[in-house]
Amino acid sequence: MADSYNVASEPASVLGTTLRFKGELSASEALVINGQVEGIIGPAPKVTIGPEAHVKASVNADVIIVEGRVEGDLKAQVSIAIRPRANVRGNLESPLVNIAEGAAFNGGVTMEPARTDSRAAPARAADTRPSRTGTAD
Repeated sequence: MADSYNVASEPASVLGTTLRFKGELSASEALVINGQVEGIIGPAPKVTIGPEAHVKASVNADVIIVEGRVEGDLKAQVSIAIRPRANVRGNLESPLVNIAEGAAFNGGVTMEPARTDSRAAPARAADTRPSRTGTAD
């Protein structure tokens, strides 16, 4: 399979296969995880969990790509892609979810369109009716 990350096209922090990290990990650039991470990942614009990675964490990013093993909930503002041979145990929440044939998935999926300011619910007018307090007659 071709490399899912092209170093020439976008800046990223790459966490190698020998890395073992425990804690909270966030970035303003893409993250490529090839090692073991436990804790919380995100926010980040893009998180790619490589084929050799083992992640026990909740992940929050604009785009999430899983090629390895994940135990935890994934929340993406744009999309989640679970590639063939990936193994995910947790819930997925994103407007767009793609689970490829050959991937193992055990969890729930929530797909709702992304909310934008133009589609946000209009503000409710203040209620001008007098409130009733006290006991009923």
